Amino acid sequence: MAASENCARVTRASKKRAAAATVVEGQSANKKRVVLGELSNVQNVNVSVAAQKRKAKSQITKCKPKKRAKVGVAPKIKTIVVSEDNEPKLTVDDLLDDPEMKGPYSSDIYAYLRKMEAEPKRRPIPNYIEKIQTDVSANMRGVLVDWMVEVAEEYKLGSDTLYLSISYLDRFLSMNILSRQRLQLLGVSSMLIASKYEEITPPHVEDFCYITDNTYRRDEVVKMEADILKSLNFEMGNPTAKTFLRRFTNIAQEDFKIPNLQLEFLGYYLAELSLLDYNFVKFLPSLVAASVVFLAKFIIRPKLHPWGPSIQQYTGYKPADLRPCVILLHDLYMARRGGSLIAVREKYKLHRFKCVAMMPSPPEIPFSYFEEA
Repeated sequence: MAASENCARVTRASKKRAAAATVVEGQSANKKRVVLGELSNVQNVNVSVAAQKRKAKSQITKCKPKKRAKVGVAPKIKTIVVSEDNEPKLTVDDLLDDPEMKGPYSSDIYAYLRKMEAEPKRRPIPNYIEKIQTDVSANMRGVLVDWMVEVAEEYKLGSDTLYLSISYLDRFLSMNILSRQRLQLLGVSSMLIASKYEEITPPHVEDFCYITDNTYRRDEVVKMEADILKSLNFEMGNPTAKTFLRRFTNIAQEDFKIPNLQLEFLGYYLAELSLLDYNFVKFLPSLVAASVVFLAKFIIRPKLHPWGPSIQQYTGYKPADLRPCVILLHDLYMARRGGSLIAVREKYKLHRFKCVAMMPSPPEIPFSYFEEA
């Protein structure tokens, strides 16, 4: 009896276990089928997607559509549109391709530079040699500047460094009496400061001592550097003719079908020539830069009027405003002034500057060119 009950319990338990096992097996079987079904469907989908891609690729190959234009890239403007009343429809800033020279702030930046260049604290006295100096002459200044051009070439300094150093020199001489024996010391110390301001790896103080054949000691150069900084009240950043020349040259290039390297290098040459002559101290840097572009265009194409409405609008100068500066600059170019100063002239006779120092020029500029175009 006990054995039969035990068998019955075993039988009932086994039945329960068998039933539970059947359910679990059914569930696992169902799960496996679902998974396999999903895998099968995924494979089918992959196959169909791959087939669609192959079909689309074959269709694309057959159609060969045109290349899509880049979004947001505006076409470059190559011409100046002028209305019947000779007023440009486009602003000059729209005509510049250089990212540094266009944009919504360009006019504000230019106005700020024009305002800055006229500040008395950034300007030398126009007649400082006659009014302040007693032992330094205009010819001595020219010889010093000519030598500084050679120093800048020797140490591969940028042109901005050269322009700034000569600006410091003129500003210092406008406030301090200096003996001729210390004039070269002023030149190398000014170039040392400008190098620190502009160059990534400026020459060391010892390099500037060496270039003077060790005429001055290191402590003398450092002392003069401190004197310059104090005299200029640490106002080291001011616009030069090179600052404006970059912008004006870009506008002048619009008159040529392709960018004219001769115009660019000739502008650099004329601007560096202006550094040699003391008489250019009285002109604003922007006016010198505008005069440089005027004369460079005249030398390259003497039969065409060098000034147009677009560049007049952009520079803010009329041809008549430029006449005194252009005449002086032309005399320098023709070696009627400063003919003994040869460093700049020899520099721009090199092929890397397109030999612009040897370009011929008419002896006189027609007076009609100083009338409005």
